[in-house]
Amino acid sequence: MSGFALHPEAFTDIDEIALYIGQDSPDAALRVVDELYTAISSLVPYPHQGHRRPDLTRRALRFKRVRDYLIAYAPDESPLWVVAVLHGHRSPRTMAAILKGRES
Repeated sequence: MSGFALHPEAFTDIDEIALYIGQDSPDAALRVVDELYTAISSLVPYPHQGHRRPDLTRRALRFKRVRDYLIAYAPDESPLWVVAVLHGHRSPRTMAAILKGRES
């Protein structure tokens, strides 16, 4: 991976997404994972393209939507630091708790 790094739990997030989707369609799981990594790579040259979510975190994280998922990342870190990949339909309270737990 060049230009970005994943929080260990963000890697687990992507793996769990692949496993869940793969139950119904392994091909679809591969496509979604590829789209997620492509989106993350596209953030590297323009890290501030995502949007802020002050309702989820006070940190200077940005968020980019890919299908039903939100990529949470720190745009000012080098390499770009992906904190989490969350399902966008989770409750904001749950997403905020996950992000708070990944502050280190």
